[in-house]
Amino acid sequence: MKIPNNKKIYFASDQHLGAPTAEASFPREQKFVAWLNEVKEDAAAIFLLGDLFDFWFEYKTVVPKGFVRVLGKLAEIKDSGIPIYFFVGNHDLWMKDYFEKELNIPVYHKPQEFTFNNTSLFIGHGDGLGPGDKGYKRMKKVFTFPLFQWIFKWLHPDVGMKLGQYMSVKNKLISGEEDAVFLGEENEWLAQYCNRKLETKHYDYFVFGHRHLPLDIQLTENSKYINLGDWIGHFTYGVFEEEELSLKKY
Repeated sequence: MKIPNNKKIYFASDQHLGAPTAEASFPREQKFVAWLNEVKEDAAAIFLLGDLFDFWFEYKTVVPKGFVRVLGKLAEIKDSGIPIYFFVGNHDLWMKDYFEKELNIPVYHKPQEFTFNNTSLFIGHGDGLGPGDKGYKRMKKVFTFPLFQWIFKWLHPDVGMKLGQYMSVKNKLISGEEDAVFLGEENEWLAQYCNRKLETKHYDYFVFGHRHLPLDIQLTENSKYINLGDWIGHFTYGVFEEEELSLKKY
């Protein structure tokens, strides 16, 4: 895909709207909507790399209450012709087809390859990849088990949402509180994952979220791992322009 010279591709991750409470996260939602309002002016595409919500579960006819401003802004941007791509994270992994049907935004459950201006990118949320994240990997097997999902959906939404929100905030394996510590480039498990991927195929950039840390790690002479940070304490995002991807702070 060729990106026009006056256009950019934007990346953001880990807004965790609704955490620790809807009231506490409201200023962050306003700030993120303001960012979306600014970047739409020159965006060729927008990538949201997961954990937009701190907890999300789609019943057959019910979705979580709230987040009207951010959903409305995404609908406006998509309707204007700007592509938006959404990758589920570990907090919104139960997302199904609501975004696709209501907003016409494709939803990805696994990392994907993209090429812009002859630059190759491997993009995903980042959860469960590499040698680390073992506690979450075990928990993800439970959360994605069809029987568990079937049982959960029979809870009344008021009960299910309250339980899910409580677990999302209180359980550190889900909340990511223990993720936001830099381990050193040689110990960063997502960087290790990237290096293993490079053994079989070259990518110019690996772009992930999940770690809640803005990271720009040179893997090889021609390959980088970028972590987008979060919209809780860092308010960082990625910008791809011409053939370069860089981190910015809002």
